[in-house]
Amino acid sequence: MVRRVAIIGAGVGGLASVKCCLDEGLEPTCFERSEDIGGVWRYTDSMDDTRLSVYRSVITNTSKEMSCFSDFPFPEDFPSYLPHSLLLEYFRMYARHFDLLRHIRFKSTVLSVRKHPDFATSGQWEVVTETDGIRESHVFDAVMVCTGHYQEPYLPLESFPGIDTRFKGQYLHSQEYRDAEALRGKRVLVVGIGNTGGDLSAELSRVAAKVFLSARSNTWVISRVSSHGFPFDMVSTTRFNHFLDWLLPSALTRRIRFWKFNSRFNHANYGLASTKSSKFKMIINEELPFCLLSGTVVLKPSVKEFTESSAVFEDGTTEENIDVVLFATGYIHPFPFLEESVRSLFDDNRSLYKCIFPPQLEKPTLAIIGLIQLTGSIMVGSEMQARWVTGIFAGWNKLPPASRMMAEVLKRKPPVKRKPSERENLKMSFISYMDDIAACAGVKPSVPRLLLTDPRLALAVFFGPCSPYQYRLVGRGAWSGARGAILTQWQRVLKPLRTRVVDEDSNSWSGWHWMCLLALPVALTVGFLLSKGP
Repeated sequence: MVRRVAIIGAGVGGLASVKCCLDEGLEPTCFERSEDIGGVWRYTDSMDDTRLSVYRSVITNTSKEMSCFSDFPFPEDFPSYLPHSLLLEYFRMYARHFDLLRHIRFKSTVLSVRKHPDFATSGQWEVVTETDGIRESHVFDAVMVCTGHYQEPYLPLESFPGIDTRFKGQYLHSQEYRDAEALRGKRVLVVGIGNTGGDLSAELSRVAAKVFLSARSNTWVISRVSSHGFPFDMVSTTRFNHFLDWLLPSALTRRIRFWKFNSRFNHANYGLASTKSSKFKMIINEELPFCLLSGTVVLKPSVKEFTESSAVFEDGTTEENIDVVLFATGYIHPFPFLEESVRSLFDDNRSLYKCIFPPQLEKPTLAIIGLIQLTGSIMVGSEMQARWVTGIFAGWNKLPPASRMMAEVLKRKPPVKRKPSERENLKMSFISYMDDIAACAGVKPSVPRLLLTDPRLALAVFFGPCSPYQYRLVGRGAWSGARGAILTQWQRVLKPLRTRVVDEDSNSWSGWHWMCLLALPVALTVGFLLSKGP
């Protein structure tokens, strides 16, 4: 019987895990090696190697309505996309509201997590921690690892001949970057075109003498601002769109997606992506296309090698007088505190059942929270994982036999091990993953049932954003405010924009209501198909 649960890390996943443990009547103890909550979202100027931090100018890529804890909406006056300071403030509000801080031990580093000698029968773990130089040994019934993606910078110097032998300039990982001022007037080469690489290239273009951005993959650049000025993820991440992706041939959906991407600007003209490629990734960035158009950022192919002061690229071109090379090449997650016999059971989340449980363990009392790549918010995915995991620990949910878990893991695991910088291509559908875990936890909403009992809510759930509140409508942990949060989510988007009110067409909202009425027959038909579909 699981009672005492060790939680490692007090970032987003750790806070959600503490709260979910309390909801299930468990006794959580969270160990956080720093002096505060927030994980990487707690910005610091310090370059302390023991803690990673976001850079000063970072803004969230997912909007507040699609990134919140499912029973705790952001304040309505918060902007849709948040700087790190506001996000951290929200975490503090969440921790205070649910009284989480008393379960967190700060400045406590987890040194080791090992199976208890009788693990095969008890499922218990021996956890050794260090606080102020004093080591303690604890025994816990279960462990939730909430250290996330950003554990250790991935710096593949061996893939860049000459960088550490001939190159006389400076090179660093994006983890060391805080703001652009230190690179003012420099000629900078950014390696990697993920979200971080795109952000830093655009920011550096304002102060650097020149910025070169090296990319090896097809990349579609998406704006946070979508149709009619609403957040992109609220417009695109809907059950209706998800249903169309399931219903239509993949070649057609890919063509439609590429057409939408190119409606803003032709990516091939910018050297970013081709519609002929089946392998691609998306990044969120409003500034990068203009930087490319204005020449303040120059896109380049993969780096072949470095000389003393220049970079030679795969297409044979050379850029001279490079002062700084900034690697935006991702992170690895070695979990050094886990004993080797456990760590060897998984090399990445694809070796974990539902990206959470090592299926080979005799007892399912170790859960990895937040080690996922989704097309939506990882924060929301982490909370859903924590809800399901604590339900299993409390005895409400059950895992299938180990043989079935292993079979599913082998089925979805890619044949070739991917580099951290390539994992962006392996993002899972936000709705698919959320619905999968929600179904396991017994909290997945049923559109057909809602159509019969609450048609207005059903239309909002199916045609509107698949926001976290949907997973609080039914099942354990159902929240009485979920319906209201869903029906008022657009109002919370508009609230912080109403700092100067202008006259608007009064027919705009009535038109939306008419569209909902006309969509009701369609929704009824789709609801029937959904009950038999994805």
